[in-house]
Amino acid sequence: MVKLYDSSMFYDEMLEGSKPKVHYQTFYEQLQAFSMQQLQDKHQAAQSSFLRKGITFTVYGAEGGTERTMPFDFVPIIIPEETWKMIERGMKQRVKALNLFLHDVYHEQKIVRAGIVPKALIDNNPYYYKQVIGTTVPLQNHIFLAGIDLIRDEHGNYCVLEDNLRNPSGMSYVYQNRYVMRNIYPEFFGDYSIEQLEGQLVYMRKALLAHRPANLPIDQEVHAVLLTAGIYNSAYYDHVFLAKSLNIPLVEGRDLVVKDDTVYLKTILGLKRVDIIYRRIDDDFLDPVHFREDSMLGVANLLDAYKKGNVAILNAVGNGVADDKAMYQYVPEMIRFYLQEEPIINNVHTYLLEEEETRAWVLERLDELVVKNVGASGGYDMLIGPHATEEERQVFREKILEAPHQYIAQPTIKLSRVPAFQEGRFYPCHVDLRVFVMSGDETYVLPGGLSRVALKEGSLVVNSSQGGGGKDTWIVKGGNAHA
Repeated sequence: MVKLYDSSMFYDEMLEGSKPKVHYQTFYEQLQAFSMQQLQDKHQAAQSSFLRKGITFTVYGAEGGTERTMPFDFVPIIIPEETWKMIERGMKQRVKALNLFLHDVYHEQKIVRAGIVPKALIDNNPYYYKQVIGTTVPLQNHIFLAGIDLIRDEHGNYCVLEDNLRNPSGMSYVYQNRYVMRNIYPEFFGDYSIEQLEGQLVYMRKALLAHRPANLPIDQEVHAVLLTAGIYNSAYYDHVFLAKSLNIPLVEGRDLVVKDDTVYLKTILGLKRVDIIYRRIDDDFLDPVHFREDSMLGVANLLDAYKKGNVAILNAVGNGVADDKAMYQYVPEMIRFYLQEEPIINNVHTYLLEEEETRAWVLERLDELVVKNVGASGGYDMLIGPHATEEERQVFREKILEAPHQYIAQPTIKLSRVPAFQEGRFYPCHVDLRVFVMSGDETYVLPGGLSRVALKEGSLVVNSSQGGGGKDTWIVKGGNAHA
């Protein structure tokens, strides 16, 4: 019989004490039918599947090679349908408010004049691009694809941890995790009715093509491409997967040219007009004329075509001002200001460190708090106080004193846990959930999203670049049990 663990110290996705929750009962019973050797054989087959298919990501600066497969763990995150509906409503609400904020900060800045968001937080933000002030984007929609990171606290309440509104990656892993689960572990699916992923990318393509640039005549077919930085980008597999799934060409900057403020794709049959660019490169590298002049990844004069309404760029240029870790604190107020609604899913409490009294309070409690660089991602430049040495805390103390605006602090949340099966044994690992929201004429939420798990026992960092792995996420129809 497979033995798990006693979950009583943390909120556990699967267990109540040492017993499975109602929506995991069937899975648990099926699990008991396997021997440890069978589970190990399946584990090896699953990891090999990722390697054979070349499903990798790149870790910049890693020793011993930079390309890795993301470790996969077969115990899924199971979410009852009613719980998921609440998450879905919360995600749509949040992305709608963030989009209104982005339109506002590049136009009238009503939220600044209302005294809700400090003007300095916008003007001093490195991702606020004055080059696009006043630019109107198709559908007035700045966020074609958002990746919102959720966690559950010690009481099981969902909280938003981070908004990713520039180039959120990981959607390909959602599909590959499901593919591996269905092929290697088909036994677990028999008694569950699970939301299907097949067909969801049709909604994404529909949302993509809805962003017709202002000057494209209504009777002309719209042409879209996916712009990648190339094979050395950490998420290149994601780019390949999405271009293929959306049935649009995967291109690099050298494949495009701008003539008379119109973007063209170079083909063997000549130049072909491009109306929509789903870009997966950062703003700074998009156009060497208007941004970084040393960029070899972008297209000269692309911004001119964008501002004149001849091409749509998705996600819109300048979205980073809204997903900055300091701006995150103001999202609940954005929801109240723009929508006159209360947030359905709350933030984690966040301390900004520019104010002297708050900063002093935080510096005295570095052994209790998590400190993050507002502009960093992937788990870099982050201090988890309770797990850090005094030397590490001193380094961050100096960083905060040198540039207090560059850091925020949050309480250390007891992230929920779930069983993982690695190296021939089960043990509890912390987990989060990246939810993908796709917006065009309508807004869609990909059922389930990407569950990321901190496979290093005791670690709170789930990022793949920090040793995290992935799990399949099931939205179970008719699963009304409280999760």
